[in-house]
Amino acid sequence: MSKILGLTGDETAAEAMRQINPDVLAAYPITPQTETVQRFSEFVADGVVSTEMVRVESEHSAMSSCVGASAAGARTMTATSANGLALMWEILYIAASCRLPIVMVVVNRALSGPINIHCDHSDSMGARDSGWIQIYSENCQEVYDNLIQAVRIAEDKDVLLPVMVTFDGFIISHAMERVEILEDEEVRKFIGEFKSPHSLLDIDNPVTYGPLDLYDYYFEHKRQQIEAMKKAPSVIRKVGREFKELFGRSYDLMEGYNLEDAELILVAAGSTAGTVKTAVDELREEGVKAGLLKVRVFRPFPYEEIAQALRGAKAVAVLDRSASFGAQGGPLFLEVRSSLFEEDRRSPVINYIYGLGGRDIKVEEIKQVYTHLEEIAQGKKPIELVDCLGVRE
Repeated sequence: MSKILGLTGDETAAEAMRQINPDVLAAYPITPQTETVQRFSEFVADGVVSTEMVRVESEHSAMSSCVGASAAGARTMTATSANGLALMWEILYIAASCRLPIVMVVVNRALSGPINIHCDHSDSMGARDSGWIQIYSENCQEVYDNLIQAVRIAEDKDVLLPVMVTFDGFIISHAMERVEILEDEEVRKFIGEFKSPHSLLDIDNPVTYGPLDLYDYYFEHKRQQIEAMKKAPSVIRKVGREFKELFGRSYDLMEGYNLEDAELILVAAGSTAGTVKTAVDELREEGVKAGLLKVRVFRPFPYEEIAQALRGAKAVAVLDRSASFGAQGGPLFLEVRSSLFEEDRRSPVINYIYGLGGRDIKVEEIKQVYTHLEEIAQGKKPIELVDCLGVRE
């Protein structure tokens, strides 16, 4: 029987990792991820898990260790944040190109500089083209559920790509919530045993990982990555459906909230989706047809599903918790706008950059965005296509 525990996001991630019981976990502590690996190291010390935990001197070494362990056939996990993810950069691409199903916890934190330990999405969004699947979590329960599903997704024979499961630093990582924890045996049965299709230790079927790969083959190998990412959405859905059948919680590439008749829609990812839901509820009581589209899976991006979900909207605003310097808007905005390009009737879409460096976003500020959308729906042209929300002038 499942049990209800009060856990922070970091503790929730560690609890999921305990039940997954990976063969190898290599990590280096960094705020606000530290409590995740600290709690997991206690499980290792107490003999609760059989994981070989590699305590390395840097995040570059952590991901390098994960690459070696995964290539050898081990179920492998790690965790990091912000500058730690940046230090892994070189190896992120190697892990993806080697088709290694590593699962990584990314506790979202602003990249330096200036030095900041609080939440925004600049770290994971910066890694959006590294070849990793990206799944964003709204709350602690989703952290738990997404991590368990990530193992199945990464290790699927049609995918074999690394997956990062993200959640907002401090807002989720250090906030305690009610989390339903499944039975250990249920989780282990759901994820199954990992059998690497191409293990370095399989001497009867020798393989090579990461050799020099020049123009005569490099392109073909990259094409295989592209095709694997194309296959990922159907696998993510399949795993989500099975999770719902067994445990009752539903997951897809995205989640709609009051979208059925929504005319004004906000698009968001991460913990902010919960705040937007509160604003939507209050506006609905006032008769405003407001809705939310929460993006759960950012890579691969669900273009067709996004376009379909926004088809009835009179105006759309995309909330980005990171800036894409030199681009016409934030990363999420660029993808959403691209999704609507082929539509016969395109809804007007605007972008708000918000919450950088952990700045709080309030319900009243979100309601102001809906007010702005109402004006646009009535024919008023937006002054700015891309604007900042909650920033001093």
